[in-house]
Order: sequence, then structure tokens, then C-alpha cells
Amino acid sequence: MNALKKLKLELARVFDDNLRTKQWHNYVDYVIIGFIVLSTVEVFLSTYDVIVLQYGKILHFVDILTTIFFTIEVTLRIWCADISDEKYKGFKGRVRYCCSFYGLIDIISTYPFYLNFFMPMPYAALKAFRIARLLRIFRYMKAFNVLSRAISSKKDEMVVSLQFLTIITLILSFVLFFVEHEAQPEVYDNGWISVVWAFAQYIGDPGNFADTPPITFVGRLIATIIGILGIAIFAVPAGLIGSAFSDVMAEDAQEAELKENISRIVHSFKFEKDQQHTNLFYVPRYKSLQTIVTRKFISEEDIIKAIKYSDCLHLYNLAEAVNPKENPTNHLVVINYCRNTPYGCCIDRGSKVTIVSTSGYTEPMSSWLGYHIAKLGGFNFVAKETETDPDNPVTYYNITNVDDCPNMRQFLDDINRLSARKGSWVIPILGATGLRDRKTQLHFCYNTNKHDDSYNDPKARIVDYATFDKMYKEMETKMAEKFNLYLDKNEWYAIDPKTNIAQFINAENVFTLRIECFVYVFNNTFLNFIKTLAEVFNYAFEPEVKKQLPPEMLERQKGKDFGMSDYVN
Repeated sequence: MNALKKLKLELARVFDDNLRTKQWHNYVDYVIIGFIVLSTVEVFLSTYDVIVLQYGKILHFVDILTTIFFTIEVTLRIWCADISDEKYKGFKGRVRYCCSFYGLIDIISTYPFYLNFFMPMPYAALKAFRIARLLRIFRYMKAFNVLSRAISSKKDEMVVSLQFLTIITLILSFVLFFVEHEAQPEVYDNGWISVVWAFAQYIGDPGNFADTPPITFVGRLIATIIGILGIAIFAVPAGLIGSAFSDVMAEDAQEAELKENISRIVHSFKFEKDQQHTNLFYVPRYKSLQTIVTRKFISEEDIIKAIKYSDCLHLYNLAEAVNPKENPTNHLVVINYCRNTPYGCCIDRGSKVTIVSTSGYTEPMSSWLGYHIAKLGGFNFVAKETETDPDNPVTYYNITNVDDCPNMRQFLDDINRLSARKGSWVIPILGATGLRDRKTQLHFCYNTNKHDDSYNDPKARIVDYATFDKMYKEMETKMAEKFNLYLDKNEWYAIDPKTNIAQFINAENVFTLRIECFVYVFNNTFLNFIKTLAEVFNYAFEPEVKKQLPPEMLERQKGKDFGMSDYVN
């Protein structure tokens, strides 16, 4: 991540209007609130002529200082608006942000000051614009946020009730005209008079502009009905908003409970140590659903609900990692993953090698595997962990149109950006569920036909076959010696030249590695296996770069060893 993008991300976190984020982010929020109050006090004090005569220069200095501060702040808000919400991307998106409620307040309360240099404006107007800055404090007020959400949730019901009351009032006002026109034609000489009178009663006719009371019995009866409707016109929205308040408060309580449960589940993923093989600390592959129930005292229903709304947890059935012919037993587990983009995860380590997971939603264990290969090898990592349509997931082998799946284009763009380096290698990692009696367990795929292990397929996406062959032979030796595992090239799987992800990547070299799930899902040597994979990839693809093991995997940092969020990417 370049410095400018990192700055933009940090500013977006500063401007999230949450007073309970990181400590230094909170300090910035309180500074902004302080300047809002200071600006408001300055405008208020400037209404006293005595104070202006004695302290005018100080007030003017405060005015200039707050204006400059808010100019910088508002400009930065507009610049990083797209980080907080995708709809604010691009020029049109920024215009959309400026037309939002808080965007308009930002613009109106800040930029008119500069218009005064080109087009003189009345002093009172400038002060009125600046006092609007006080409205900006609503950003930080939970009560206003609850009110706005309550109104928004019931706006359709309120519109319907107001439409009904409006239509009834119009009907009554026309009836009022016909009965009153006969009694006082000089007063009710047209329908507009009766309409104005009827609607004016709802606001108490403060300007006496509808001082035309009915005098007939029917007219007074209609006036009584309108009076009752006047109560309803306020009582109905008030009742709806009151109901909405309860709903919003319940939603907030539920959201708080969800966040608490997500945090507790993530804390189930305390780093473990591979004492038998590598002595490295790592985030556990998975945690059994039943284990979390018994250790954290959270019900299965609440765990599943928390996983559904989280951005770092997958629910997975380990039976899917076993060939159906072996009659696997269902075993639900929770998997913790890293997410820092809308589609999932993107980590740029400046490497020529990029490990890719396109199927994190459907194959979260292979995504966990790919992440750790990249971490131990110092490689880039890109993973698609989300699916907007779970019933039709877009994975490694079924990409037909990049625009069919939201965020797919950004996912592919990030891969292409990372693989634009000279001599790049992109390696999608997937699981395989063959029978255990297969002679090979690591399947390297690059040709378009099965049983073709040649290096002359014109549709293959490898340019540097010499380096690939060097890697393959070293991998073959290491896996056989250390784990009694064996390799093949295109024996069981091949590359579809139309829908495979390789067709959408511009890297110089692309091949897929499919690994039998039992190798890394159920075996205890999984971390040593991953470390060996990373070492061989380094040996072949990036020998010129001296890699070091991640420090958090070498030594446990107390209080910083819970889940993927405590890994230093």
C-alpha cells in the first residue's frame, strides 16, 4: 500500500464520526468538535457591539483560524469520501457526497467565505452560513443519529398517512366552500379560500391569513373534523416515530450483541504453537462450533448469526474437504480470515510472486492455506472472501463476465497490479477432494488438457518453463523426502481456456496448485508443509530476495495473539 493510499485510509477512519475508535482518531474528532464550538461562540460574541469594539481583532483571528481549519477538514473529507462509501467514487460520486445532508452543511458553512473575495456578500449572510457549522456536531451525537434512522425507517408510512390526511382535508375543504359560499359569498368567493383555511388550522394560522371562520352548522361540523385531523396529523407521525425509536434501539442493542459475540469468537483463535515441527506460532486453521459453544457460552444460533454479519469469519463443513465416496461426517467449524478490501483481502509485500484465492467463500480452508503460504514466503496475497450471491458463487473456474459479480473487477485489477512486475508469477491455490488412494497429492495445472505434462501448450500461461521446471523438481524431492507426498502435472485437472482466472490475468506466468484437502486440513504436519511450499517457491521464483520469517510467528506478543487481526500483514 503506497503512502498516499495509506494516508487516505487513515483519514477515512478519522472522519468516520465514531468517538470510540482508535485513541488518536478520537483526539482528532474532539479537536473538530472543539473548533465547531469555538466558531459558534465567536459568532455569538460578535453580536455584542461592546465586545466587538474591545476584542474585535481576536474575534477576527478566531474567524480566520476556524475557517482555514474547516476548509482543510472539509476538503479532506471530500477527498477520502470514496473510502467510507463506494457510491462516492469519482467526480460524480464526490458531487453526490457534496449534495448529501452533511456534505451540504460542510459546503455551506465553509466555502462561502471565499466567495466574498469575488462577489461581496452581506455580513449577516456570512455569519448565518458560519453558524450552520453547529449542525455539523450532529455527526457525533448518537441521539440525532437514532432520530434520523427512526424517521428514515418510517418515512413510507408517514408519507402514506400524510397523503391520506391531505386528500381528506381537500375533500372537506371543497365541501366547506359549497356550504359556506351560500352563507357568506363575499368571504368564500372561491375554493382556494376554503383550502387555505382548512390547512391553516393545522399550524394554528399564526399569521391570521386565513381568518375566515365558517358560520353554518355544516361548516362548523367540518371545522370540528379538521380540528380532530389536526391532532392526527401530528399524533400519527409521532406514534410512528415513537415505534421506530423502539425498533432502532432494539437494533442497536442487537448490533452491540453481535459485535460482542464476533469479538469473543475471534478471541477463540488464540495463536497456537507448532511445537513438534516448526516452533512457529500461527492462527488456528479452524475452531469447532461446539468448542466455541462450550468455551464461550454462546448458543449455536447466536454464533451462526454473528458469522453471517461478520467480515472476518466463515462457517465451514469439514465434510466438504472429504470425497463424498468416503461418507464423511458433518462437522461445522468456524474459520477466521483477513479482510481489508470490499471483496476480501489484498496484501502487497513487493514480491514478484502473488498467491491467489478466488474461492474463500466456498473453500475457506484453501484461503487460509494460501494466506499462510504467502505469509511465510513473503509473497503478495489476494483473496476473494465474499459473495454477493451465495447461490451462484463466482470462483476460480467459472469466471465468464467480470461484471457479473460486484467487486470482481477490483479483485482482478489488484492481481494485475501486483503481477505487473517483471518476472511475475501468479499462483491460485485450491483444494482437491480425491480419494486417499490417489498416487499424487499436489496437482500442478497449467495446460488445457488432462494427462498433458508437456511444455508446449500454446494456451498455457507460463513463459519461463525453465524456472517452473526447476521449482517442480525441487518440490518433488522435498515433498517426497519430508512428507511422503507426490506431485503430478495436469494428471487430474486442467485449465479451462475460457473461464479460468488465468485468462483474466496479465502476469507473465500463471499456474494453479491444487492440494488434496486432507494434507492441510486434517494432518498435524500442515504448518511444516506450508513452510516447505513457501521455501521452494522462494528458491525457484525469488532467489535473489532474502526472506525472513514473520516476527509474530516467532514469538508470541502477549495480548496481541488473537486471530488474523493480530498478524502483522
